[in-house]
Amino acid sequence: MAGSNGKRGKQKTVRDMILSLGLILIAAAIIYVFIPHDDSPPDVKPVDYRVELLTARRAASYPVAAPEGLATSWKATSVRFRGDEFDAWHLGFNAPGGQYVQVEQSTQKAGAFIDDASQGAEATKATQQIDGRTWTRYSGGRYDALVLADKGSTTVVAGTGSYAQLTEMAQALKME
Repeated sequence: MAGSNGKRGKQKTVRDMILSLGLILIAAAIIYVFIPHDDSPPDVKPVDYRVELLTARRAASYPVAAPEGLATSWKATSVRFRGDEFDAWHLGFNAPGGQYVQVEQSTQKAGAFIDDASQGAEATKATQQIDGRTWTRYSGGRYDALVLADKGSTTVVAGTGSYAQLTEMAQALKME
């Protein structure tokens, strides 16, 4: 008889565990239904980069690039100039379709700078002419990029956007 009580005890424990699991799943479903959740992307707060641009253009040893005439669907999201770090200029944008495109410039050694600004993208053999300048396409796992090597500085237009979006940004750049 002792063996049959042990078997009934194990069956009761298993049944209790299944009932407890069922109650937990029901509670989780109720919580999920009644707690609001928003799957839309967060609103991006645009930044005004005019002051930083003026500062960078006065201080940098190269013509600093910034876009003019982009559609209002392009929103500037980040800006910084670091004169003490190779005159590094950064301007980030939320591009149409939720993509990200950034403009990076620096006097740092081109290889290291391009690798960092393009998130490790590799040079391709493809080039394209934009406003009389030859840009090299870079392809990467995270970012693609267009790279312009000038005398004394390097400009990288990179991001998750398509090459068409990268080209649109590069075409809009005015370097002063």
